[in-house]
Amino acid sequence: MTVALPPADELAVAGRRVRCRIAGEGPPVVLLHGIGRTLEDFTALHAALARDHRVLGVDLPGHGGSAPLDAPHTLPVLATAVAGFLDAAGVTGPVHLVGNSLGGAVAMRLAADQPARVASLVLVNSAGFGREVTVALRVLAVRPIARLLLRPHPALARRTERAIFFDPIYVTEERIATALAAARQPHAARVMLELVRSLGTWRGVRPEWRAELLAAVAALDLPTLLVWGDRDLILPASHLTNARTRLPGARHHLFPDTGHMPQIERAAEFEALVRRFWSESGAAGPA
Repeated sequence: MTVALPPADELAVAGRRVRCRIAGEGPPVVLLHGIGRTLEDFTALHAALARDHRVLGVDLPGHGGSAPLDAPHTLPVLATAVAGFLDAAGVTGPVHLVGNSLGGAVAMRLAADQPARVASLVLVNSAGFGREVTVALRVLAVRPIARLLLRPHPALARRTERAIFFDPIYVTEERIATALAAARQPHAARVMLELVRSLGTWRGVRPEWRAELLAAVAALDLPTLLVWGDRDLILPASHLTNARTRLPGARHHLFPDTGHMPQIERAAEFEALVRRFWSESGAAGPA
């Protein structure tokens, strides 16, 4: 049974339902969430940036209220789907990509594959910079355990939300309900397993796709901001050191006492940081 998610817009992309939220006028900004998540992870930032940008939040294929794809869900396929979403939304020029966790890797893949579409990258606790990842994702590569862990259950949803944030005040009943609604979509477990197994094993994130992707992004010399929370339990803050090595031209910022989603735990500071990056790097982009 499909469970309702918070209200949002819908677009048809190649005949497939895409749940999205589009607001504001100005340079286009695209917000990309993490694995198993939804566009609600950017609600506050979306509203703040929409004062002077055209902001497009989207549920990635098979996530939240967006229909799954016919092909297996992999990083390149998700990046291509985001490009299709932009076409359907009438966005033809370069965009600012802001990606959290898996969304950061999707943003990098899109930039590497279609560089003319990207004005800048903001990579927030992004996948792709190290092997280490929370054991909760690694064990999904083990089939008998995976099915048990992916059963929608309030206790599991609460535990996941608690791991995401350093400050438990952000583990709200609303966020838990949204996570449960997303997990109860009939295709959610399949999509999650396809992604996890394409990106890693029980040992951690595969090095092959990371090495190729980071080399491709480094060669682009795009304005890039790397952001992390120092108490991230999903992708450790040591990945920021790796990221600075692989993308030496990027700016970087480490938020103290912050978990996997600085855009929520440090909302005002995060917005200011991103706006300053766009201004000082000359990545304002076209209106």
